[in-house]
Amino acid sequence: MAKPVVPEEARRRRRPTRQGVVLSERLIVETALRMLREHGSAGLSARRLGAALGADPSTLYRYFDGMDALTLAIGEELIGRALDGWAVTGRWRHDLRELGLRIHGAYLAHPQAAVLTAGRVTGRPREIAADEAVLGILRTAGFPDPEAVLIYHAFIDQSLAFAALDAGALALTEPSRTSDEGQWESTYARLPADEYPHIAATKRLLAARMNHSAYPVALDMLLASAEARLRSLPPAG
Repeated sequence: MAKPVVPEEARRRRRPTRQGVVLSERLIVETALRMLREHGSAGLSARRLGAALGADPSTLYRYFDGMDALTLAIGEELIGRALDGWAVTGRWRHDLRELGLRIHGAYLAHPQAAVLTAGRVTGRPREIAADEAVLGILRTAGFPDPEAVLIYHAFIDQSLAFAALDAGALALTEPSRTSDEGQWESTYARLPADEYPHIAATKRLLAARMNHSAYPVALDMLLASAEARLRSLPPAG
């Protein structure tokens, strides 16, 4: 059975760490994000995080019951950053598009953390707030509950899937990323037209397009499909 996590106000260090800071859950998460950005997931451990904070590693377990709980808190932080400054306007398609782009952007700002957390369900307040907001937008727009849940599922999974995919590319080493991006010019653009007529016919378009994220296009397609479904519904009552 997991050890209960003490509320933050009851577990805050009363004395500063060796670096002169007072520990908090937010400080630990922000430091973990920095370490992920600089060293990748292999560089994140309780020992290294404690050293970066100037605290004994065991102190971290006053805030999190393990590194997996810290991972969930990192995911929660990314969702929170997407929600910061976003507000519902009543234009359902605009609101979902804006939120989707914010989620994608928040994860891509921290690609190493995105790879680590995009597939997780945190069950924490800001994730719940995002889910509640999306479902509220869809139900208020007039989608029946089965349709609202279907579109919510597609919207959330699409946002996180593209975040993980695009973050994975950004998390590559510079030589690997450069090599991958160069394939559209070095390999695909040179394929013989008699064997690969469709690639050959579109090679310039592929080279111009394929190193950019398809998420905005996919998001617009999803929302257009949702709008078509809404219009096709029989009148209420």
